[in-house]
Amino acid sequence: MSVEAVVARVEQLQQLFSAAAAPGGNGGQDFASQLITASAAQSAAGLAAAAPATGSALTLPGTTTAPAAVSALPPGVPYGAEITAAAQRHGLDPALLAGLVRQESNFDPAAGSPAGARGLTQLMPATAASLGVTDVTDPAQALEGGAKYLKQQLDAFGGDVTKALAAYNAGPGAVQRYGGVPPYAETQGYVQKVQAFAAAYRGTPVAPTGAALPASAALPYSTV
Repeated sequence: MSVEAVVARVEQLQQLFSAAAAPGGNGGQDFASQLITASAAQSAAGLAAAAPATGSALTLPGTTTAPAAVSALPPGVPYGAEITAAAQRHGLDPALLAGLVRQESNFDPAAGSPAGARGLTQLMPATAASLGVTDVTDPAQALEGGAKYLKQQLDAFGGDVTKALAAYNAGPGAVQRYGGVPPYAETQGYVQKVQAFAAAYRGTPVAPTGAALPASAALPYSTV
């Protein structure tokens, strides 16, 4: 409390004592009532002064404000924050998941393939159901399902990103059968392109071997 506030408080108390001692007053009862009223008014003034300015957030003791979603990807990457969140929940590199989404659907939640794969991560109906995805066109569900499935492949193949991506595209059975990336042109190109996109999102672009990066409107879709 400042010196000015202390002086003002002393003067206020002196006035209350004088009122209590004045002839015709109700003595201690009136004094006590006035003192309580004055104290309440001062407390209210103090709370008003301490209150945040209009429009600012007030955080109650023992609570925390939920942080805004943050993207670990370069600015301008569609669904950057959502991809980052899904990747982090499953222990994935956000750039790798973003590269997969870029190759699978070009970030179009309504994308679909002739084989029946749909959504940002191009999940087939049976695969989506096994992952708990009820609506593959919902970006949040598609990213969660795609991240979960990619993590399953990484775990199945000892963290080998190349084999995991090949399994995502051609199925784990094909990777096991061939002991690595199957000799399918689509799958081999898919693995190269996803890794190239991921490298670009990390800021270290690496062109796919023997092929230029495809145009955004001409990306093949896998059949996970």
